[in-house]
Amino acid sequence: MADDKRKTGAPDRDRINLNEDYEVRYWTQALGVTAEQLREAVKAVGPTADAVRRHLGK
Repeated sequence: MADDKRKTGAPDRDRINLNEDYEVRYWTQALGVTAEQLREAVKAVGPTADAVRRHLGK
């Protein structure tokens, strides 16, 4: 995500940053998974949203 927390829009939506609470909230809701499932998926396939979606079958 951008350093400016007010700019959380689409430009960085291809990567998942687990270090930001608002990103974890966004991705768990968008993918319909728990925070733990999201962390496990990112650990397994990396932080790209497409890879995580494929891994989760979304």
